Amino acid sequence: MTSYAAAGVDIDAGERAVELMKSKVARSRRPEVVDDASGFAGLFDASALLGYRRPLLTTSTDGVGTKVMLAQALGKHDTIGVDLVGMVVDDLVVCGAEPLFMTDYIACGKVVPERIAEIVGGVAEGCRLAGCALIGGETAEHPGAMGADEYDLAGAATGVVEADTMLGRDRVRAGDVVLALASSGVHSNGYSLVRHIIKLAGLSLEAEFAELGRSLGEELLEPTRIYSLDCLELARSADVHAYAHITGGGLAGNLSRSLPPTLDALLDRSSWTPPAVFELLAGHGKVAQADMDRTFNLGVGMAAIVAADAVDGALALLKERGLPAWVLGEVVPGTGEARYR
Repeated sequence: MTSYAAAGVDIDAGERAVELMKSKVARSRRPEVVDDASGFAGLFDASALLGYRRPLLTTSTDGVGTKVMLAQALGKHDTIGVDLVGMVVDDLVVCGAEPLFMTDYIACGKVVPERIAEIVGGVAEGCRLAGCALIGGETAEHPGAMGADEYDLAGAATGVVEADTMLGRDRVRAGDVVLALASSGVHSNGYSLVRHIIKLAGLSLEAEFAELGRSLGEELLEPTRIYSLDCLELARSADVHAYAHITGGGLAGNLSRSLPPTLDALLDRSSWTPPAVFELLAGHGKVAQADMDRTFNLGVGMAAIVAADAVDGALALLKERGLPAWVLGEVVPGTGEARYR
């Protein structure tokens, strides 16, 4: 005779993981969340949308890519969930949407309850920072398909925006100003190149670098900054026309998506100094500037396009909220490209 446990799936461990994560998930709760005693689905009270004139539901899904491999190598699993939330909800906020709720999915070779609870705890903390609720998820054990210490995670979120306040390229005008909102580091893009550089250069994740002020591994696992509440408050308080979430494709590539076909964004590379980790990676990997530009955020995790007369107020608000920001460039007639002057 054989059994599911003999095949490598431990149902008891899965149930133990659920119990360990419950208190962490509760910290992300919003008042609109409705309990479902069965636990098969997450419920959200849609009557919260009755105050909208024309609510548009928005959705986004993403993962954290090969950054999970560094978390696994270092045995640190409590922040990778924050990365997941940042990658998902900050896509929603680009159009001005408020993230409402999120679900996650974790696939692993073996359910280790404490490890799963740490991962989900990070997702819950990210949701708390984003102002949305973690209302459900799934953990799947895939023995044979993944190693016992391997896992991957993905998530999806739903948000809402008032139709006539939606931000985007149609609102952008010549003379607008581009603001840079600082990243917390590499965020969650480009880690295949990061790992390639580490391998080629023989770098150790435990190695301390003076320019980083900590180990390379600690720097690379710094969680993605979550911008949603800052961006929502900025849109309420200033004349914001568009946002761009700077992820894969880099600053110019993502900002171009928020420009109409008749306008360009001229960016001033001298307006900021990228965090030291990017120079370290470029130097050890002998990576050309063009590849750095296309792969990494280089210190700018979100860009805001605002009216020229809103710049001072916008920068003051972001400073008050503890988010470093600066004037990155301007919008001029062109062909829909973001480029460096």
